[in-house]
Amino acid sequence: MTRTYIIENGQKPTTEQLLEIEDAKKSPIVFDDDCPELSPAMMKAFKSIVVQRNRRKNA
Repeated sequence: MTRTYIIENGQKPTTEQLLEIEDAKKSPIVFDDDCPELSPAMMKAFKSIVVQRNRRKNA
């Protein structure tokens, strides 16, 4: 299950939110039909797109 929290600028996450994050870090990644594991070629393309996006964002 995915939870989304909106934290405003300067706001600190609660202790409960931090504990949920720590628990999530320990959980394994589960791939399925909606979210298949990326092949090495797809991962390389994804990383390339992220780098290009970040360059535009910082420019």
